[in-house]
Amino acid sequence: MGALPTYLAPPVAIDDYYYGELYYEEMTDSWIIKGEPVVVQMAKKLFPGSSGRGKGEARFKRNKRANGDLNWLMQRYPLRISNPELWEQDYQKSIEYVRNQIEIRKRPKKVEAPVYFNGQLREFQKEGVAFCLNNAPTLLADDMGLGKTVQALAWIATLNAYPGIIVAPKSIIRQWSNKIKEFIIPQEQDQLSLFPLTDNMVHIIKGLRPYPLPPAQFYLIHYGLLRGWKNELPEYRFNFLVFDEIQELRHSGTEKYSAASLLAESVENRIGLSGTPIYNKGGEIWNVTNIIEMHCLGDHDSFTREWCYGYGSDVVSDPELLGDHLRREGLMLRRTKEEVLDELPPKRRIVQEIDYDEKKYDQSIEFALSLIKQLDASTNHLERGRYKQQISSAAREATGIAKAEHVAAFVKMLLEAGEAVVLYGWHHAVYEIWMEALKEFNPVKITGLETDREKEENKRKFVNGETNLIIISLRAAAGLDGLQHRTNINVFGELDWSPGIHSQCEDRTHRMGQKDSVLSYYLVSGTGTDEAMMDCLGFKTAQFVGIMGGGVETEEDKALAQVEVGKHIETIIQRLREKQR
Repeated sequence: MGALPTYLAPPVAIDDYYYGELYYEEMTDSWIIKGEPVVVQMAKKLFPGSSGRGKGEARFKRNKRANGDLNWLMQRYPLRISNPELWEQDYQKSIEYVRNQIEIRKRPKKVEAPVYFNGQLREFQKEGVAFCLNNAPTLLADDMGLGKTVQALAWIATLNAYPGIIVAPKSIIRQWSNKIKEFIIPQEQDQLSLFPLTDNMVHIIKGLRPYPLPPAQFYLIHYGLLRGWKNELPEYRFNFLVFDEIQELRHSGTEKYSAASLLAESVENRIGLSGTPIYNKGGEIWNVTNIIEMHCLGDHDSFTREWCYGYGSDVVSDPELLGDHLRREGLMLRRTKEEVLDELPPKRRIVQEIDYDEKKYDQSIEFALSLIKQLDASTNHLERGRYKQQISSAAREATGIAKAEHVAAFVKMLLEAGEAVVLYGWHHAVYEIWMEALKEFNPVKITGLETDREKEENKRKFVNGETNLIIISLRAAAGLDGLQHRTNINVFGELDWSPGIHSQCEDRTHRMGQKDSVLSYYLVSGTGTDEAMMDCLGFKTAQFVGIMGGGVETEEDKALAQVEVGKHIETIIQRLREKQR
């Protein structure tokens, strides 16, 4: 089995002398030391994460990491254990955890896709699932686009214990719902007793006012609602918890943070997901890891004193050392694209369903609805054809406007992670919403209205790193080169009818000089023209079917597309007619 670290050797009381008592407190799920001042004083001195209600008492949150530290303390100051059987269970868990940790550092373990998981895992993803199984609570901090969501769902499927809860930004709640239904295989009802799947597989929590949650396997809630559910959610005793984009909790002192902390303490199996967990500000990474496991980096005062530039400072003095510490302790796993590039395809496409503003859609679609009345009244074939094209165009614009703020929120998440992004769209009204919503990032645009000089200057600013965001029209940047030296991230905030156009846009970053796998996000909503356009393009929100093509749009493509597009425009018009009723 291999040698254990000395701090896990069983403590021995010399002359049967004990410095106090160790007992378990069920209400707080903690081990409590009550004893002589010397042992309590030493506990609080050695482990700033320990706490106590005044004199003569110190407590340790019960978990596989803290229990090892507690055993170390008892080697020096033996304690009489009032719950010996429970302590023995915890002690053995700590030994198993440490042995696995040592083995994982030597040879990373891998977990094959579990029975109830409907997907294939890459080799590095199998390692990620194994890491989470052994180390949770922990932080999965892989680079963006390496499949943190898929690894989290494989981890959940391996645990096979329901129900659980996922906390995520509002902009990607729908995406989580879709991914759950795509990757988690429903089981027989008797396997989950009170939690039948089928239609109740996922429940999205809505509103700040709590209500009795219906039976479900997965509960989804966005960070903005946590404060309203602060006292209720911990009472449900979920079997797993995922904080997606956990950097949302990098600032403490808010109701959101307090609610997240209470929820985390109530769930044993919990992980955080973030491509950017370590910021320059030490206080921020302390806040994030403190949600993962309370006081895993000590209390805040001792953290700033020892890891930062002195007491009260919030800048980590040696970020690399801190990162190494988190990895070594099993508190974080991070792989970069460069480390796993040989496992990635040259192009990756992700369809991300996002929210939309129904009120804005209803306002923007009025023009298209008025055109339908004129279409229905016309008998002229050419005139009817023009009306259909105008209705399609107006409906596309209404769709783009309705989801524009949510597209901007998604892109903001990427920009805050330090990524450089090419954002594609079609309508000028949509560009203006994006420019305003993302103005703090100093975006530039190439939309067809700029002069050649302005176009070249805006490209230069992006390529040279003066801005991390360039907004480009789907059909206005032919021949644009140099983007591949700056980024590998494309975001399609609006769609085109032609798959060849999307491929051409992707290839502005996927060309000679690109050293990374190119990642393209297609942001779609559940209203307007997106569904018809997705059908036309040949992909679904659950999974991007690989028929997007890899070449430029030919004349033959255009001719074939007109036939297919015509069918889908008829679908759009029929839906709008139904909306009028």
